[in-house]
Amino acid sequence: MKLSFTKMHGAGNDFIVVDAINQQVDLSARQWAALGDRRFGIGADQILVVEKPTAPGCDFRYRIFNQDGGEVEQCGNGARAFVKFVSEKGLTSKRSIRVQTMAGIIEPRLEDDGNITVDMGAPVLEPERVPFDAAGLAGRAQGTDVLWPLDLPGGPVEVSVVSMGNPHAVQVVADVDTAPVATTGPLIEHHPRFPRRVNAGYMQVVDAHHIRLRVHERGAGETLACGTGACAAVVAGIRRGLLQSPVRVDARGGTLSIAWNGPGQPVLMTGPAVTVFEGEVTI
Repeated sequence: MKLSFTKMHGAGNDFIVVDAINQQVDLSARQWAALGDRRFGIGADQILVVEKPTAPGCDFRYRIFNQDGGEVEQCGNGARAFVKFVSEKGLTSKRSIRVQTMAGIIEPRLEDDGNITVDMGAPVLEPERVPFDAAGLAGRAQGTDVLWPLDLPGGPVEVSVVSMGNPHAVQVVADVDTAPVATTGPLIEHHPRFPRRVNAGYMQVVDAHHIRLRVHERGAGETLACGTGACAAVVAGIRRGLLQSPVRVDARGGTLSIAWNGPGQPVLMTGPAVTVFEGEVTI
């Protein structure tokens, strides 16, 4: 079968976007992984699929497949690419849409300056709902947050656990450029305390409104940017008393702006989305 696609990115976090409304799409995890392969396929951090909604009151359904072919709950940078795609393709004339995801409903909005703001919903802060197995662990309070020790071969690290519809473990580092993302990222991703695996974030605090961030993403490895990772890092930083909203987040691929007014309130993420090229591939 032939599959039409669009290649996009949000701050360097790159995507294959597929319209499953106007073409039939029914691929296996192995086929999604083949598309995401950077040497033998198109190459992307995630594949985003646009479908008709199955939930009432929604404009679209948004499905996300990681580079390894596994389906995941949420992708913040992808949400910005999603709304730009459906707008450019004429699938909607709305500037603000309601989108059904595996993790719940999100509301992306096209801004007048070309950036896109996404209401990512309220963060999940209870460890068991992230999910994180805190049984038998003694957490350390910092501000209103609890830092949890993770045993790693090189010694324990303390992390904040947050879900933005997908699980994140955020640690503070002195310098993201020298942070051991490549070595400890996979260890944290597969740590037995996280039954669904986890995204590992490494946050350097520049000042109360500015951080630098690297993220090892579950099923994809380190990416140039991670939208939900940026949201989780800012939530963790505010709860620790290190940050104040809004916060500029510098990733290796670009800059995002994250705002959060505290527990029970939604996280608002603003940043770019870019269309790179379009194509057709034979599956």
